[in-house]
Amino acid sequence: MTDTTRHGRPEPAPPPLTSALRPGPRGYRRAVVVIALAVAAWAALWAVVTPPFQAPDEQNHLNSVLRIAYGGGWPAPGDAYLAPGVVDAVHESGYPSDPPGRWVHRSDVPQFVDLEPVPRDERLRLDTTNALGDASSGTSVDQMTQHPPLYYALGAAALRVTGLTAGRWDLQMLALRLLDVALLALSVPLAAGAARRITGSPSAGLVAATFPLFLPQLGHIMGAVNNDALVVLTCAAATYLAARVVTGDLRWRVAVAIGVVVGLGLLTKVMAAFVLPTVGVAYLLARGRRWPGRLARLVVAGVVALAVGGWWWVRNVVTLGAVQPVGLPRDPATVAQVPDGDVPRLIVEKLPQAFFGNLSWLEVRLPGAWVVLGSVVLVAVVLAAVVLPGARRASLALALLPAGLAFGVAYNSWSAHADTGGLVAVQGRYVFGGIAALAALFAVAVWQLVLRQDRRLALALPVVTALALAAAVGGLVWGFGAFYQGPGETFGDAVERWLAWSPLAEPALLVVLSAGVLAPVSALVVAVGWPRRLAASVAPGDTPAAAPGAPKDAR
Repeated sequence: MTDTTRHGRPEPAPPPLTSALRPGPRGYRRAVVVIALAVAAWAALWAVVTPPFQAPDEQNHLNSVLRIAYGGGWPAPGDAYLAPGVVDAVHESGYPSDPPGRWVHRSDVPQFVDLEPVPRDERLRLDTTNALGDASSGTSVDQMTQHPPLYYALGAAALRVTGLTAGRWDLQMLALRLLDVALLALSVPLAAGAARRITGSPSAGLVAATFPLFLPQLGHIMGAVNNDALVVLTCAAATYLAARVVTGDLRWRVAVAIGVVVGLGLLTKVMAAFVLPTVGVAYLLARGRRWPGRLARLVVAGVVALAVGGWWWVRNVVTLGAVQPVGLPRDPATVAQVPDGDVPRLIVEKLPQAFFGNLSWLEVRLPGAWVVLGSVVLVAVVLAAVVLPGARRASLALALLPAGLAFGVAYNSWSAHADTGGLVAVQGRYVFGGIAALAALFAVAVWQLVLRQDRRLALALPVVTALALAAAVGGLVWGFGAFYQGPGETFGDAVERWLAWSPLAEPALLVVLSAGVLAPVSALVVAVGWPRRLAASVAPGDTPAAAPGAPKDAR
């Protein structure tokens, strides 16, 4: 394609989302909000279903939030310690113990179903007397200061706003879990916006919005206290902005916005750096200006990202001699040894398992058939989006983020094996920064399946939504049983155990459950009514296009 831009003139406006079928923004936005609320309700149910401290490193995340809330600062990696109160709270929660759905039960570890919960009004309070730890506390190292502090500062602010800075540990944990739910919900419109921008199809945006519901592990992790939630949101924002860039939006303010959100991600976790190739390729493949203009905008985005958050990692290299110093080095003597020849196979097996469903501390495994099915579908989705004509440029740029994250996890695990002989950190949650990109690619693939016709995609939306909600409900039922239903017990026995352990009394749980039913039903109603709303938005005499709205530069 020939570049006909007249340089020196004012910047061109971004390409329009041309589609005769595009409904009014109010109807589309309302539908996105309803689906986002369904995702939030689903993750909130995971937040109240997952037993306390039965998600990776929750005690450390809670501890680091409290440290900031009580003015304990952000010590150097290896110099932060668990607070005595947090250690007592972990003990009170019954952790460590084996949930009934664990892949194998350990004879030297208590079974969760055999433990008696402390009554709610007798549970430990964390306050100024026990919420800070130091080298004299006799507690373990809290390795979370190997990360930047942004997520933990946000968590401390959430505790202050809710009045829970001093309070029962289980309520503090629930407040922080719900913070992560909110961060996930905010990423849904960004994923929808990316899909709509790439395809020109509002229906594709709604399809993308349903994607998180297919992943039980995402609900489990985003319903837990975890700094990955802020990575998900910042990477979703960067994904949306990259989708705008690759489809021709080369305004300076977009470059600055990319720098800001990437910088905020870098103030959260190093995983945010994996969005940089997506941004770079988006500018490389964008049309509308010659390469010096695109390069200048990419440089601006990089400089802003460095100023906002990248400086943290530069400082680490200069002062600590490593990009990310290890806060708690592993003792090779405590790591199960894995033969060299088994490492590739185990990474290929464990990473998809941990991405789709591996609850608790990678102890409760989604049945392998579902993992294989999900993996096959996901690979097919990415290939369809990247290979088929229609949105190849944008799809390629977006696909780099989840692919890079997955490669980074595999490489890190392989490197750790060389040092320790074990296989560690094969965590699917580390790929969740690419969820918005995967959601957009999923929508592109479905759009391709219906021959890039928005009316057909609108008719497919109720089916996709119903499947997503079925997956969401199925995952929750599986997780609930795996956490609470012991051998030979009834579902009612599991419910009684859950009620006893919950931080919320029964009336409050009833409100959460009601929202957990109402929001998904509303999403399904919106999806079922969408084809009619879309048809009503066609102006008299208009003929739907076969491939509506995708800017040529995205193809």
